[in-house]
Amino acid sequence: MVPDRPVTLAAITGAHGIAGEVRVKLFGEGVEALKRYRAFNGGALTVTALRDDGKGGAIARFAEVPDRTAGEALRGTALTVPRSALPTLGEGEYYHADLIGLAAISTAGEAIGTCVAVENFGAGDILEIERTDGARFMVPMRGEAVPEWDAERLVIEAGFVGP
Repeated sequence: MVPDRPVTLAAITGAHGIAGEVRVKLFGEGVEALKRYRAFNGGALTVTALRDDGKGGAIARFAEVPDRTAGEALRGTALTVPRSALPTLGEGEYYHADLIGLAAISTAGEAIGTCVAVENFGAGDILEIERTDGARFMVPMRGEAVPEWDAERLVIEAGFVGP
């Protein structure tokens, strides 16, 4: 894990109104989780107001965004914080950002590839592993499939690796 790697928590989807507010799509646990941060993108965006939009997103005002034109220019901008700014996790917990890029090996000790994505389609997290030959496969992030992981590697049960 690279402690100060930027981690994306939300993205600006467009302007809201004429006074410089922007609509924000949240990637975390809601607007309350986002409120713990006062600045994003290495201090380039300073939050002056943040509220729930009632639709699963948020409305934000940044000191650096004076009007609708400036807000619209930020459409698509990811809102990031350093990994080191995220709350400490408990035993067995992880951030998706910590898993992406980890080497994957089988329980038999074979190098498999690298974790390139973490998806969740509603039934739990699924790791996407890119094999050394470029092919990809998915593995559920559950104890029977991934019996251990740390900051350097994921160990995948050989039966979930496939041929």
